[in-house]
Amino acid sequence: MKKGAEYEVFEALNPFFNVVLKGLSGLVDGEHFFETFAEDAIFESRYQFPGWPQMIRGRADLMASLAGYGKTIKLHSGDGLVVHHSEDRRVVILEFEVHGKVLSSGAPYDNRLISVVTIEGRKIVYWRDYMDSLAAWTALNVR
Repeated sequence: MKKGAEYEVFEALNPFFNVVLKGLSGLVDGEHFFETFAEDAIFESRYQFPGWPQMIRGRADLMASLAGYGKTIKLHSGDGLVVHHSEDRRVVILEFEVHGKVLSSGAPYDNRLISVVTIEGRKIVYWRDYMDSLAAWTALNVR
């Protein structure tokens, strides 16, 4: 298998991955977004969105949860990155935006996110995610 082939199913998320990796540059090890997570990392969503779990435990479960994203939304860019360093040197706060389109309707998809990332041993151990769930809901329900 060629290098990176295991991540091809996540191609629709590449703009998200790229903006996050830029924000975490020099703080985490790993070439791909998923490689920056500890095996037992926790991904917490601080919003309720139908069909999306509020807590994901472990890198493998995070990958499984995101595997179908590209069937619904294709991102074309990520920008607006602002990086905040916390008093707790393990914690970094990322503000950013992603842009794309909903595949079923062609509707534009624009979302703003804040991610609070805890890093230990140069790996992400905890990710607390906040997004504009109304923007996502509206884009996904255009008829």
